[in-house]
Amino acid sequence: MKGLLCICSFLLLGCGGTIGSTSPSMPEVVVAADGSGTFRSVQEAFDAVPDRSELWTVVRVRPGRYREKLVLKSEKRRVIIRAEEPGTAILTYDDHTGKIVGRDTINTRTSASCSLEGEDLIVEGITFENSAGRVGQAVALQVTGDRVAFRDCRILGDQDTFFARGIGRIFLQECEIEGTTDFIFGSSIVLFERCRIKSKKDSYVTAASTPEGNRFGFVFNECTLTADSGVARVHLGRPWRPFARTVFLRCVLGGHILPAGWHNWSKPDAERTAFYAEYRCSGPGAGRAQRVLWSRELTEAEAAGYTAKEIFGARSSAAGFTADWVPAYSAPVSVILFLSGFSSLF
Repeated sequence: MKGLLCICSFLLLGCGGTIGSTSPSMPEVVVAADGSGTFRSVQEAFDAVPDRSELWTVVRVRPGRYREKLVLKSEKRRVIIRAEEPGTAILTYDDHTGKIVGRDTINTRTSASCSLEGEDLIVEGITFENSAGRVGQAVALQVTGDRVAFRDCRILGDQDTFFARGIGRIFLQECEIEGTTDFIFGSSIVLFERCRIKSKKDSYVTAASTPEGNRFGFVFNECTLTADSGVARVHLGRPWRPFARTVFLRCVLGGHILPAGWHNWSKPDAERTAFYAEYRCSGPGAGRAQRVLWSRELTEAEAAGYTAKEIFGARSSAAGFTADWVPAYSAPVSVILFLSGFSSLF
C-alpha cells in the first residue's frame, strides 16, 4: 500500500460544494502581473474573496514573481489558491526579525512573506519564498487556520521557513521545504506526505511547540531528507516547547543526519516530556544505534495508529475539534479533490 494515507484518489475538506472541475457557479479571480487577469496583485485577489462565504472561491495565479507581503485573513474561508502552471507562481518577500518598518520592528511572526489565516484552504503548485537570506528568523509561509491542504508547493527560505503557528490541522503532499535552522516549526498538527525536506546548513530541521496533551504534532511519512553540499551535521528536531511531538515514518534520511538524531535544546526536562520517534526509516542517516536514549523506534502496533483518521480526528488535539477532518476516508459532504491529478480539475 503506497503511503500512510492511501490518498491516491481523493481528499475531502470542509463544508461546501463538490469540485470535479471548475463549476460555472464557483467564483474565480485571476491574478496576472501583466494586467491580463482580474487583478495585478495577489493581495488584491485575497481581499476580493467574500468574507465567511459558503461557496468556494478560486484564486488562479498566472506565472510571475509577485513581490508582496500577503495576508489571507481569517474571514476568508473556502479558498482554492492555484498556480496556473505548477512552480511558476512565486510569492516572495524579504522581511526578517530586527528589520525596522516604519515605527515597528519585525519579529518572527510578522516576518512572514505570506500568512494564511483562514480555514478550509487548498493550495496547489504555489512557491512561497522569503528572500531575506541568512539574517535571522525570516518566515516564508505562516499558517494559522484549520483544515489547510497543500500539494506540489515549494516553501523556500533559510531560518524559520515554515511556521505552522496555529492549533489547527495542516496537510502537505509532495511539497518541497528548504531552510537552515528550525525551518519547520510551530504548534499545529501537520502531516507531511512524500515531501522533500532540504537542509542548507548544519543545524536543526524541526522545532515543534506541540500543546500539552495533543496526540500528534509533526508527522512525516515517506519523506526524503537531503542537504546542500557540505552540510553534514543536522538534527531531526529539537523541542521549542516541552511537549514537542515529531515522528518520522518510512522516510529516507540522508547522511547529513547526525547519529544522535535529536537534540534537547539544552532543556534536560524536555527529555521527559517531548515525544520523538521514528519507524522503519532508511538511508545513511537512519541508524538508531547511537540515537539519544529519550527518542524511540515505534512498534508496528504504534505505527499503525498513525493514520489520517487518527491524525486529523476531532480528538487528536487536547482542546478538541468540532469534527473529524479525514483527507482520504470520510468527512462532511464537501469538496472532493482528486489528488491523482490536480491540474485536470480546474
